[in-house]
Amino acid sequence: MIRLLRKLLRRCARMIIWNYKPEVVAITGSVGKTSAKDAIFAVLSKKGESSLSEKERWRVRKSKGNFNNEIGTPLNIIGNWTEDDLKLVSRETPAGTKRVQKAAFWLRVLSVAVAHVILPRSKRYPQVLVLEYGADRQGDIKYLLGIARPKIGIVTAIGETPSHGEYYPDTEAVAREKGKLVESLPAGGWAILNYDDDLVIGMKEKTRARVKTFGFGEGADVRISQFENQSVDGRPEGIAFKIEHEGSFVPVTIKNVFGRAQGYSIAIAFAVGLTFGLNLVEIAELVERYYIPAKRRMNLVEGIKGCWIIDDSYNAAPLSVKEALLTVKDLAATRKIAVLGDMLELGKLSVEAHESIGKMVPGVIDVLFTVGPRGKFIAESAIKNGMSKANVRIFDTADEMLPEIQNTVTKGDLVLVKASRAMALDRVVEEIREMA
Repeated sequence: MIRLLRKLLRRCARMIIWNYKPEVVAITGSVGKTSAKDAIFAVLSKKGESSLSEKERWRVRKSKGNFNNEIGTPLNIIGNWTEDDLKLVSRETPAGTKRVQKAAFWLRVLSVAVAHVILPRSKRYPQVLVLEYGADRQGDIKYLLGIARPKIGIVTAIGETPSHGEYYPDTEAVAREKGKLVESLPAGGWAILNYDDDLVIGMKEKTRARVKTFGFGEGADVRISQFENQSVDGRPEGIAFKIEHEGSFVPVTIKNVFGRAQGYSIAIAFAVGLTFGLNLVEIAELVERYYIPAKRRMNLVEGIKGCWIIDDSYNAAPLSVKEALLTVKDLAATRKIAVLGDMLELGKLSVEAHESIGKMVPGVIDVLFTVGPRGKFIAESAIKNGMSKANVRIFDTADEMLPEIQNTVTKGDLVLVKASRAMALDRVVEEIREMA
């Protein structure tokens, strides 16, 4: 049944792409896909709202949530579904439950798809689709390219120990898989690549498309400079930096989010906006006014007892955890507390990856909480590298840890919460956040 449904969705989505011929912007990478997608959407969908823009606005649709696989991508092409709709077919709804609602939803999906194919073209269908292309396993990118071949392809980052490494023999295999997106681009298209990631920037040799790079390094086409994680009067405030391009620059300020990863996402949005003919000032205005970072991705949350929380609990890979720790290092606080859980799907590199996180903790974090069997490797490595045992607390589950973290936090503390999504550390954030 699932195989038949997958074939139907694939065929319907391909026919819709052929019928409407939208501009497809595809994003892949080990980290940062969703934030990049949201930043791009803010720029392209709100083009007509800029004080410098023409009145015309583009019709733009972005993929919802993390629906970026062989089921999610066709769904995003076919229709603009609600979060409640998508929950029915996500992992949040166990198999065998809500069968009637699920059947009704799939009938709606197929009816919308058929209507797009056999009826006159709707003037409301998007001109631009901004889609995430997930690559959990080898062959995933090829499958998604068979549904919708983009004109603009973006690779956010690979990193030394990429997410989903469990399903690949090595990091180079991950890069080869994600690089298929870049290889598929037409000569008139754009490959937008991370200048700071050697595996990503190497992909420029394998594409016919024009290349635009982004990053912090000198030589990036869209360069992030003078980046700051800002605090004001002991309160974490947000990020500020400059975007440089072809001898010009604009300042950018975003409140209540942190980390270089957000800088990368916004630089990607600038790169895409430039390929669509927007200018730096226009893009900066759109980003500052309309970019709403996704929840649980380096968001600032007010906590109990006067503490502050950086909620990065949505997911975790070694690269993103290291960036989160560097962000905390930059921010002012009375004490810095980290709640770190397992990073999943790392395969044979799992122990080494967790230990490498532990090496970073001393000198950055004052009190460390770890959750899960792999989190213990973080704790042991932190102690081995100079952190006092008295400041390290190890727990098997988030439930066991909750009373301890509630009793530990005090006024002026900054608490980082990060782990793979399956560890459910969002519950920790909910327990220690200040309720309005």
